[in-house]
Amino acid sequence: MEELSPILAADFRDQAVLRLSESLEKIRGCMSELDEEAFWYAPNKNSNSAATLLRHLQGNIGQYIISGLGGAADHREREAEFTGKAILKRREVEADFFEVARKAKDLIQSLPETVLAQRKQVQGFELSGIGIILHVVEHLSYHTGQLVYLTKQLADVDLGFYKDFDLNQKNE
Repeated sequence: MEELSPILAADFRDQAVLRLSESLEKIRGCMSELDEEAFWYAPNKNSNSAATLLRHLQGNIGQYIISGLGGAADHREREAEFTGKAILKRREVEADFFEVARKAKDLIQSLPETVLAQRKQVQGFELSGIGIILHVVEHLSYHTGQLVYLTKQLADVDLGFYKDFDLNQKNE
């Protein structure tokens, strides 16, 4: 197993947590715009509701980061992430998702370089610690985009994520 530079490893951890945090803030913005009906609404049988996406993301983050990198037992029941509306409460779905995301960010920030380079089996895939984190960042970002689109469609709002930034700046 090769070693990573401590400076590069720290920058990677910081950037991963930053990207996770950006997605989480977007998701919080979406949740604030969705009423109870919209939270559970799925456009069709091949699409997911906001609730289902949060449950799915919670399962993915838990399996990859908390279990895969952190060593906790893997209790993920992936099929159940896509069912169960009748027995769940919205506040529990949101709280459980944001709690596992918080734990994952804390864990990523504390990982030693050796764990980032180490290869592990997660969900049947062999990945390095860096690969596991990249998967979670990308997967969260992908589904964040779906949540943003669903929110804009259902609530007809400009979520204003970049209202304080001049995105027309050129690179120097």
